Amino acid sequence: MDEDLVTIGVFARRSWLSPKALRLYERQGLLLPAAVDEHNGYRWYREEQLETARLIARLRRLAMPLTTVAAIVAAGDAQTRADLIGDYWSTQEHATAVRRELVTHLRRRLLDDPEGFTMYDVKVRDVPEQTVLTEQRHVKVQDLQTWSDEAVGRLLKAASGHGDGVVGPCFIIYHGEVNEDSDGPVEICLPINPTGSADAAIRVEPAHREAYTRIIKAQVAYPQILSAFDAVAQWVSSQGLPVSPAPREVYFADFGAAAPSDEVCDVAFPLD
Repeated sequence: MDEDLVTIGVFARRSWLSPKALRLYERQGLLLPAAVDEHNGYRWYREEQLETARLIARLRRLAMPLTTVAAIVAAGDAQTRADLIGDYWSTQEHATAVRRELVTHLRRRLLDDPEGFTMYDVKVRDVPEQTVLTEQRHVKVQDLQTWSDEAVGRLLKAASGHGDGVVGPCFIIYHGEVNEDSDGPVEICLPINPTGSADAAIRVEPAHREAYTRIIKAQVAYPQILSAFDAVAQWVSSQGLPVSPAPREVYFADFGAAAPSDEVCDVAFPLD
């Protein structure tokens, strides 16, 4: 046997991986033994495999899925590996922030805590008349994200038929309740200057005043975003005003590029 080879037991101790884990990674094609005895099945590893094994051990301590670990191990250079680790951690930070907001929302709902809504700073503003490209559909919450992404893509393409393109933030109007059982309808609107032709419906959104609160990206996910809707509706009601049947989300920032703590959306209720 090659003198550079060590047994699976020795390699396990030096790599911080158990023999059981090493056998799993072998089956996954992630870390193959340098040699396998054809008579007794003993596994042998080389010293130079320790760096990869220790990298795998550290990545698994991050609860990283094996598919992601495999992509990092297979990457050809240190920069690519570092970028992949950074991408994974950004995703985890966002998921943690979303779960944190969901816990806050659930506790508020379970405790029926109206004081919890004071965390939302509700303001009032005037919104001018806007000409918008629009698409509307009955859709339940489980299908809302997919449809809205596709609809925005279609409307952006249609907006290119106008010289100025999109001239204001995209907003989503809920003309009815949207949840696991109710389907709205929902309307997506892109403000434009109507200077050309476009393959999409066009209408005028009237000027109005609206009450709104600004939320961060981590608060946008359903159902925690309902806390923001409840807070604004409660504020409107406390002013002795009727609560609008057409609340909306106004997206004023690049949602994809935003960090979990970045402000990206206004939850608004028209007052007129």
